Amino acid sequence: MTNIPQINTDCGSSMAARGAGQTDVYQLFRNRVAAIPQAIAIEEGETQLNYAQLLDRVDRLAAHFIRQGLNTGDRIAVLSRNRHEYIECELAAAAVGLIVACLNWRLLPTELHHCITLVSPRLILTESDLVPLLEQVPEIEQLPFGPAYENALAQAPEFTATRQHAEAGLVILYTSGTTGLPKGAVISHRAIIARAAAFAGELGLAPTDGFVAWAPMFHMVSTDQALATLLRGGTVVIVDGFNATVMRRAIEAHTIGWMVLIPGMIEPFIADIKENGIAPKGIRVCGAMADLVPPHQISEITVLLDAPFLNSFGATETGLPPATRAVIPIGVSPESLSKQISASCEVRLVDDAGNDVPFDTPGELLMRGPTLFSGYWNAEAANAEAFQGGWFHMGDVFRRNLDGTIDFADRAKYLIKTGGENVYPAEIERVLMSDPHVTDAAVVRVPDERWGEAPVAFVSHDADTVTVETLLAACKEGLARYKHPREIHIIAFEDFPRSTSGKIQRHILEASLRDKES
Repeated sequence: MTNIPQINTDCGSSMAARGAGQTDVYQLFRNRVAAIPQAIAIEEGETQLNYAQLLDRVDRLAAHFIRQGLNTGDRIAVLSRNRHEYIECELAAAAVGLIVACLNWRLLPTELHHCITLVSPRLILTESDLVPLLEQVPEIEQLPFGPAYENALAQAPEFTATRQHAEAGLVILYTSGTTGLPKGAVISHRAIIARAAAFAGELGLAPTDGFVAWAPMFHMVSTDQALATLLRGGTVVIVDGFNATVMRRAIEAHTIGWMVLIPGMIEPFIADIKENGIAPKGIRVCGAMADLVPPHQISEITVLLDAPFLNSFGATETGLPPATRAVIPIGVSPESLSKQISASCEVRLVDDAGNDVPFDTPGELLMRGPTLFSGYWNAEAANAEAFQGGWFHMGDVFRRNLDGTIDFADRAKYLIKTGGENVYPAEIERVLMSDPHVTDAAVVRVPDERWGEAPVAFVSHDADTVTVETLLAACKEGLARYKHPREIHIIAFEDFPRSTSGKIQRHILEASLRDKES
C-alpha cells in the first residue's frame, strides 16, 4: 500500500476557522425551509405537510424536549411504525442535541428490553398499541403519538436551536450481533450529511426527487434516505410497510430518486402492477441487494418501472458506500453482479494478516470515509475489533477485478440476509440452546426464492421431550418472526461436522441440504 505523508491538520488555522467548517442536520433542514417553505415535505395518506409546517412542528417538539429537562447527549427512543412523527422526532433531536434510538417494533419484549437498557433513554415515544411491548422495560417516561403528542406540541414554548457538533450522535440504529444480541450503531450528524451527499451524487438525483419511505424507519434505508431527501428539498412519502396500492400511487404522483425494493416484496409487487397497471412519473433507480433477487425478477420489475436496478452494497454502519454505484440496465437478467466502489470512501481488501491482497484474490473489505458510523454504543470490545488499524472491518469478503470493480465472495462473519433483515445464527442458536436437553445447535443459511435467504437449524438432544415442535415453539416465544428457522433437523451430536478446533463447519451442513435437494 502506498505511504501517505502526514498532513498538518492545524495549518495555522484558528478554532473559529475550524468551527466554520461544521454544520448539523437541523441547520441544513432550516435552510431548505427558508428556500422552499410551501413545497410539500411529507405526504402520508391524506396528510400533507409543507416545509414550513414541518419546521413548526419540529420546533415545538424540540421545545417540549427542553421543557422536559432533556439535555445534550441524552437518548430518546422511538417505538413506532412508519409515520410523519418519526421524522419530526429525528429532526427535533437534531435541534436539541439528543440521540434517537430507533427501536424495532417487530422484536419480542425480551429483545426490546435489551435494546432499550443498552442505551438508557430518558423518554420513549411510541404508538399506543405497541405499549404492551414495553412491559419488561424499567420505568421510563412515555409520550404516545396521538392526542398526548399533539397536546405537547400545542403547549410548547418558543424555541431557539443551538448548533450541534458535526460528530455528535443523532440516531442509533440496531444491528444483529454475532453473540446473538443487537448492537447499537451510532450515526452522527456528519455521517447523515455525508450519506445525503453520497445518495444524491452516486445515484444522480435531482434536488426535488422524492423518496417513498415504506421500509421500516428503524432501518438505515428509510431513516438515511428520508432525512437526505428533506435536506435536498424533495417530498418524503410515508407508507406503513409494503402496500402495493399506496406505493403505485406514489410512483405515479411523484418523481422518485430511489424506489427501494427488497427481496420478498418484488414478486408480489410485480403481480400487483401487472393486475392494476402503472404509469411512473419518473424513477432514477429501483431495487437493492441484487445478489439476493432472482435475475428474472430484476429484468421484469425494471421494465415495469422503466428504471434500472441498483446493484447495491452498503450497511447500517457505512450507509450506501462502499459499493452502491453500479446499476443493472432495464430489462437485463444479470449474469454478473460486479460492484463499483463508491466515490466517497476508501476501500481495501486484506488477508487474515491485514495485508492487501492482489487482484482476483479473496480479501475482507475494509472501508473508511465520511459516511461511516461512530461506533457501537457501550461496546468497547466490539469497537476495538471493528476499527483495527484505523479502518472499519466489514466482515465481507470480495475479489478485486482488473477494471476496478469488486465481486462478492463470502462473508467473513456468518450472516443470513432474509427479506432485507440481517440475522446472525447466534441469535437463533441462543434460543434453541436454552432448552437444557439440547446438546448442540447450529443454524445455516439456505437460498429462499421469496426472501433471498432463510435460516435452517440443526439440533442434537439427549431427551425425547425435545421435538421439532417444541423447538419451533421456543423460537416463536423468543425470537421475532423473521428469525424463525424455515426447517429444524434433529441429528446426533456426533454427526455435527467439526474442525480440528471443535467448531461446527456450517458449510458442510449447507452442502448436506443441497445434496438432499439434488
